[in-house]
Amino acid sequence: KQWYQRRVAITAGEAEKQGNSLGTTKKGIGPTYSTKMQRTGIRMADLLGDPALLKEKVCGIVRDYALRFPDHSFDSEEEYRRLELFIPRITPMIKDTVLYMNEALNSNKKILVEGANAAMLDIDFGTYPYVTSSNCTVGGVCTGLGIPPTKISDVLGVVKAYTTRVGAGTFPTELTDDIGNAMADIGHEYGVTTGRRRRCGWLDLMVLKYSHMVNGFTRLAVTKLDILDTFKELKVCVGYKLDGKDLLSFPADHALLERIEPVYTTIKGWNSPTVDCRTFDSLPDQAKKYLSTIEEFLGVKIGWVGVGQSRDSIIII
Repeated sequence: KQWYQRRVAITAGEAEKQGNSLGTTKKGIGPTYSTKMQRTGIRMADLLGDPALLKEKVCGIVRDYALRFPDHSFDSEEEYRRLELFIPRITPMIKDTVLYMNEALNSNKKILVEGANAAMLDIDFGTYPYVTSSNCTVGGVCTGLGIPPTKISDVLGVVKAYTTRVGAGTFPTELTDDIGNAMADIGHEYGVTTGRRRRCGWLDLMVLKYSHMVNGFTRLAVTKLDILDTFKELKVCVGYKLDGKDLLSFPADHALLERIEPVYTTIKGWNSPTVDCRTFDSLPDQAKKYLSTIEEFLGVKIGWVGVGQSRDSIIII
């Protein structure tokens, strides 16, 4: 990963100079995935195999980077020695995950899989190129763990009561005013990996509808409803217009996405705390209306509502 991160530093620096930064975490994730697609990547199984073959793979990757970035020095022997130090620590934790997961399934064990990042950062279905390098949508369960699609019983969509994004990329409902700043401050919206302040905006049901098309949610969990407690009125995006015409879905072309006009419905705020609510009936009427708007637009029932930071600050519907 060390030389991958060096490559990231080089390429990211060049992109930033040209104003083409993707807003990545600069942790070497993209370059690591690129070796996977080039069939030159190092896999966990390689650490358990012939050391000579592993060294040959490492040296091959280092030689490739040296050719592509001739102004920077790369020492294949040094990189292999660094990897050797980690092998004894890593190998006890390596398993045949396909066998492991399917044995668990055959034993009728319950498996909970959490998707990293978010649906719109999916390499195939997200806001390309402002995406991560993996499949964050439900397909990642199959391709990442070797679980058959017929074994997936429930797909739970987790969504904030408002929309956020960290890093670059078009954000149709983004609020760059005091309202957006208030959402970020009240919601403590800072990226876990980089510490970057998240961009905040009104809830975008067009994004959520598209995500539902890809994932097929069986139920929703709406989090951070309490962050909206003090807003006098709330807007929810229920459509997109492009050149005056309605769009049926989220556009794949990022250039079009930059030109769309969100269509909003306005809901009066509830202006009362929800942090002590533990049942749906105890929520303010306008909060109920807000949640019902989500359900009706998507045709998916909400199963959980988050109303605070503690583990018990949740409403089970």
